[in-house]
Order: sequence, then structure tokens, then C-alpha cells
Amino acid sequence: MQHDEIIWQVINQHHCSYKTKTKQKQTFCRNKYNVTGLCNRSSCPLANSRYATIQEREGKIFLFMKTIERAHSPKNLWEKIELSNNYSQALASIDEHLEWFPKFQIHKCKQRMTKITQYLIRMRKLKLKVRPKLVGIKKKVERREKRREAKAAVAAKMDKAIEKELLERLKQGTYGDIYNFPMQQYEEALDNEEVEEESEEEEELQDETELAGPQFVEDDEVGDDFDDMEDFGDLAQAKFSDEEDDSEDDDSEDDGSEEDSDDGEAAAAAPAARPGAKKKKQKPAAGAKRRGNVELEIEEEREPEKIPFMDF
Repeated sequence: MQHDEIIWQVINQHHCSYKTKTKQKQTFCRNKYNVTGLCNRSSCPLANSRYATIQEREGKIFLFMKTIERAHSPKNLWEKIELSNNYSQALASIDEHLEWFPKFQIHKCKQRMTKITQYLIRMRKLKLKVRPKLVGIKKKVERREKRREAKAAVAAKMDKAIEKELLERLKQGTYGDIYNFPMQQYEEALDNEEVEEESEEEEELQDETELAGPQFVEDDEVGDDFDDMEDFGDLAQAKFSDEEDDSEDDDSEDDGSEEDSDDGEAAAAAPAARPGAKKKKQKPAAGAKRRGNVELEIEEEREPEKIPFMDF
């Protein structure tokens, strides 16, 4: 049968695969069924034929118990009992199942269950809070994805160039009248051509509206127009002077010889304007207006000719 004292002497004095020592000369136990985590006689799960511990699996607390009657069957050595989520009920179930166990075992199981319950409560609170999720970055995968993206972009450009070349050949009629194109790509190409035609029509309409708007003229063109207006003014003045001469001739024929003696005085008083005579340019007055490089001449108003009073 199993003798606990002999097993402990072998484990303590010789070799144990679960024993670990630290720099502070403390010994710990790595066995998952150890209730305290320390390597000593009362806490060793191998050197005690009657043993109990508490474990947490997927958010639930379980009580594990070992008895000497199941030592011959390692498969059924540990009995697993699920404890309630209620703390007081879990303590009551521990007292019920560990009634004949050593008091040290009962106390350490309750202490371990209390610690597990506390960190489960903290876990539930942390899940309710919103926190940033840390995601690991794999450099090799990122480099691989970048290379694939670059290759895909080059392939897409090639496909577009081939599609454009085929459309141009289709317009030119290189392949004849019979075609066997996929309908989806063919419809997309037709839609693109319609959109391009509509855009060209809109541009033409915009150009026509821009041409119909107001236009601006340079200074040289304005000066030529004003020169033409000046010539027209000279011709009108010459015509007016001819009409005055004709009217004076008619008056002289009606008056007879008596008015011949007075023609010299009238001519001396107001000389008639000749049709081919040149006008003397006057300097622009203070009120004269300029536009560009053209000077506008303002003629002075002439007084009407005085006819001498004649005694009959």
C-alpha cells in the first residue's frame, strides 16, 4: 500500500520533477493540484493520500478531492465537484465535502476559493469597460501583402491598357463585323463611351455660352473709330459752309446793286468758310477729354454774322 512518509523523504531529500528553487532559497511546487504552491510536507499532493484543492476552469470553480481508496486507479484518482457561484453556498459545500479532512486542508481550500472568486469579479468588471485592443503586427506578412498589392496594381494597369487597345480596334473595325465578347464587359465599355460623349457635348455648350458673352476691345481699335468720327465731322462742316454760300448768293441777286457796295463790308466782317480749307488745330482746353492716345478737339462757338443796317 501507499506510505506517505516514505514518499515525502524521497521527494524532499532526493529528486522531484515539480520542485523549483529561487535565488532567495525558497522552494516552490509546479504541480497543478498543489493548494498553496509551496513545497512542504502538508502541501504536497504526492505525499498526502487524502488531499483536496480548488481550481478554476472557464470561469467556474471546482473542488478536487483525492482519497486512498482510488489510489489503485490513476484515471479516477481525483473527484471533481462544481461549486456554486454564490460565495456562501460554495463555502457550505466545501465544509460538507471536506468534513473528515484535516483542518489545514479545509482552511487552504477556502482561502484559495476566496482568491479565485475575487479575480473572477475583477475580470467581469474589466470586460464591461471599453479598452483598446492590442493586435500583434507581423512584419513578414505585411511585406508579403505589400508586394502582392504592387503586383496587382501593375496587372490592373495592363488590363486597362489592353481594354483600351481592344476598344480602339473595335471602333476601327479591325476584326470585322462578328464579335464574341463577354456581355458584362461589353456593356461597361458602351456605358463609358456614352459618358465620354455626354461630357464632350457639355464642353461644347460651355464654349458657346462663353463666346456669346461680352467682349473687350483694345485701345488701338478705339482710336481708329474716333479718327473715322473726326473725318465725318469735317465733311459735315464743309457741307454746311457750302449751304451758307448758296444762301448768300441768293440774297445778293434779290437786293441788286445796293447790296453790292455792302458785300465788301460783310466779307470783311465775317469771311466765308471754304470747302477745301484746312482748320487750325487748337490746343485742348482744361475741360478737354482724352481717351487713349486720341485728343478730342472742341470747336469754339462762332457768333452769328451781323448784317449792317441799311437806310432806304
